[in-house]
Amino acid sequence: MKKYQVISLLMLANLFWAGNYVFGKYVVSDMTPVQMTFTRWLIAIILLFPIAQWVEHPDWKNVWKQWKSLLILSILGVIGYNLLLYEALRFTTSMNAALVNSMNPALIVLFSVLFLSERISLTNGVGLFISLIGVLLVLTNGQLLNLFFIHYNLGDLIMIAVILLWTLYTIYGKRMRHIPPITSTAITALMAVIILFPFILIQGYDFHLSKQAISGIIYIGLFPSVGSFIFWNASVRHIGASKAGIYLNLITVFTAIISILLGKGMTFAQIIGGLLVFLGVYLSNQKVKPKPEESHQAIAK
Repeated sequence: MKKYQVISLLMLANLFWAGNYVFGKYVVSDMTPVQMTFTRWLIAIILLFPIAQWVEHPDWKNVWKQWKSLLILSILGVIGYNLLLYEALRFTTSMNAALVNSMNPALIVLFSVLFLSERISLTNGVGLFISLIGVLLVLTNGQLLNLFFIHYNLGDLIMIAVILLWTLYTIYGKRMRHIPPITSTAITALMAVIILFPFILIQGYDFHLSKQAISGIIYIGLFPSVGSFIFWNASVRHIGASKAGIYLNLITVFTAIISILLGKGMTFAQIIGGLLVFLGVYLSNQKVKPKPEESHQAIAK
């Protein structure tokens, strides 16, 4: 893919995930985290397998040979991440959840440097810092000192586990380049549904849902589950986990935009913060120029 295509996919992925935060807060009042996770991926696999076959024409036999690695991805990014995210939204506000989530890009960068040997240039680092400041401006309405006065509860602590799981999912997913992204997402989603099915039988299922909950779970099952995961996995394989991770800061900006569309206002500080996030994402996407000695080594090879 070309650079602008990767950027477009990452922006769409985070736009859809922002909707997951907004609608997830509505749905969690009607459904348990297990029911939400099971339902969203049951909806998703109905679309994922036909799309994978039509677009990627995978060799399913060879793909299934990687079931152990796919199972790890399913547990980390499909089951664990979603269960804990929806559990966190039961105890904390969307603002606190987004605040903790804003640490995710930095954590991905750190893990990418440590475990994937990815290089981060000074420009990329500055972009990460500017993007983080933008997120914090949006979340605190320009009052950065409020960070020290926010009350952190059980939901906030659960969110720390959420971003850790997503970091591990992103880092591990980098190793799965040989499996097409849609195919990988389809199989990990199917594994999640199979694993969660016994818990649904034990827990039961309430079919009497509000219209908001029904609309929310359909949205979550289509856009964040199908679109975001496909776009994210495809992009990570092209630009690396650390650079893709910085785009997660866009979740907060898009959440603010969605809130405006739903009738909520936006302050000047939030607008400035959003612009800083986009500037940071732009800087973080600049290519790392090889050092002179590395260029000579490449020529020698």
